[in-house]
Order: sequence, then structure tokens, then C-alpha cells
Amino acid sequence: MEVFDGHCDTILRCYLEGGGFRERPGHLDLTRTRKFSRYAQFFACFGEPEDMPGRPLWEVFQEEVALFRREMEQNADRVVFCRSGREAEAAFAGGRAAAFLSAEGAELLDCDLDKLRQAHAWGVRAVNLTWNHPNALSGTNAEERERGLSSKGRAFVREMQRLGMLVDVSHLSDPGFWDVMEIAEKPIFASHSNARDVFFDTRNLTDAQFTAIIKNNGVAGLNLYAGFLGKTADLDTVTRHLEHFLALGGERNLSLGGDWDGCAVLPRGMEGIQDLDRLYEHLLRRNYHEELVRGIFYSNLMRVVSEVCNT
Repeated sequence: MEVFDGHCDTILRCYLEGGGFRERPGHLDLTRTRKFSRYAQFFACFGEPEDMPGRPLWEVFQEEVALFRREMEQNADRVVFCRSGREAEAAFAGGRAAAFLSAEGAELLDCDLDKLRQAHAWGVRAVNLTWNHPNALSGTNAEERERGLSSKGRAFVREMQRLGMLVDVSHLSDPGFWDVMEIAEKPIFASHSNARDVFFDTRNLTDAQFTAIIKNNGVAGLNLYAGFLGKTADLDTVTRHLEHFLALGGERNLSLGGDWDGCAVLPRGMEGIQDLDRLYEHLLRRNYHEELVRGIFYSNLMRVVSEVCNT
């Protein structure tokens, strides 16, 4: 079974609580993921101001990048820090996992183009334009919901696409999403967002938004946080979101965005990333052909990464 997951907050958990990637409590570690024949993961740097009042987020970001690099070095027998699809393929050929680096919220970069370029030089290959709090680029799904991209936000998107970075629209306001789609020239990424029509939450995507992602050849990752799935979250609930997106024509545009270590409650029947095979088998039992399921679990996101992150 092959897995490419678009979002986890494991870096933050290690930053705040100590410990490392190899074996740890929580949803994800490199020991549990060895069960997958191929495993790739976007590891997000993140800094919630409430958790670290008064700390400059650019400073937090640099410390988290350093932590991530240390974990890559200390676990070099199991994982490789990758910046492109080609590097991931090389990691797999050597029997190791592929780790990609992202930033959740451009406020970590002070919404600054020079710091964006520095982040790219350090290997960051995806950036959420916002988290829940508005910043200089845009409003969010939670606050200042009617505010779209500023001129600085538009410049940020254009520069990310020029550099070969995935523009991540999860957490973005609806107007901000449409502003991104207006100027995007390469596939975009909703790393961990579900279907709003299945369960209403402004963190989830509308049908029109997901259809725009299809037309853009981008990808949206199914979020396994129970709070974004429905009042009773289990494997059937996850499947309802998946089926809704498939009914819109999204066979090549769905992936995984587990929100591992960033959410409180997973669907019943799942305790961590090691239980993804339960979802895989659940879909096969519902007569989904294996090529489609493999696309959702691995190849759709790898296609987008290989197309965009080529430098």
C-alpha cells in the first residue's frame, strides 16, 4: 500500500513537547509508517500565537525547520528530505520514506517575499496562505471571511508558483480562494479540506471550489479530523465526503490530508496513520477499483507535486 499524505502537525508537537519522529505517541511516527510500501508526507511548520505569546513567528519557523532537519539526519536510514517528485522516487528506490516540508500560515514568513524565497531555499515546497487568523495576504475561513487577497497576497501567489511551490488554500477565506484561482497558472493544493455540502463548516470546500480545483488540475486532501467530517465520524462518514467529490468528477483530484497530530479526534476505527489500511480496505469492499483508491492514497498528490515542485 502506497501513501502520500498532505498534512500533519508532527513538527509542532515535537517542538512543544519534545521527542522525535522515529517513535512517539500521537498519530504519526516513522516506525508506524514502515508498514507502507511507499510513504511520503508533508510535514507542516506551524506556530499558533496563543501557544507562544510574544514569540516572533519567523523565529519559531526557523527553529522548526532546524528541528525537521535534525530529525531527517537522525533518521536517515528511514526517511529523506525531498523537494521534488524525482527526489521522492529516489528515496523510495532506496527503501526510505519521502518527507516534504510546508508552512501553515504565511505569517510564519511575515508575509514577506524575501522570506518566502528563503523558505524555498531551505526546502519548503508548500505554504498555506493563512491559518485561522487573517494576515497581510488575506482573510480566513474563520476571521474576516469576506476579505480576499490583498495586492501583497496576489504577489505572494505569483511568486510561489514561479518558485515551484504549492499554493495551499486550506484555511483561506472563500473570496481569497477565488482570487487565487483567478491568477493561478499551475495546479493548487487544498491540503486538508473536506466537502462543505456533506458537512457544513467553512473549513470545508464548496462544490464550486472543488470543481475549480478539478479544472485547475489541482488536488484536495481529505481531512480526517472528526470535527470536519460530521456529527458521527467513522469510515462511512469519510467515504461520504470522498463519494461526494467523486460525483463532481474528482477521481484525479482527491488525496489524503489527515491533519495528523493537529486534530483532537479521528473517525471511529482510526487511532493514527497506521490505520489508513482500514480506510483503504473499506473502499475496496465498497467495490471501488484499486486504481482509483491508489490515486486517492498516493498518485494524485504525487502528480501535482511532480508538476509544480520541479526545482
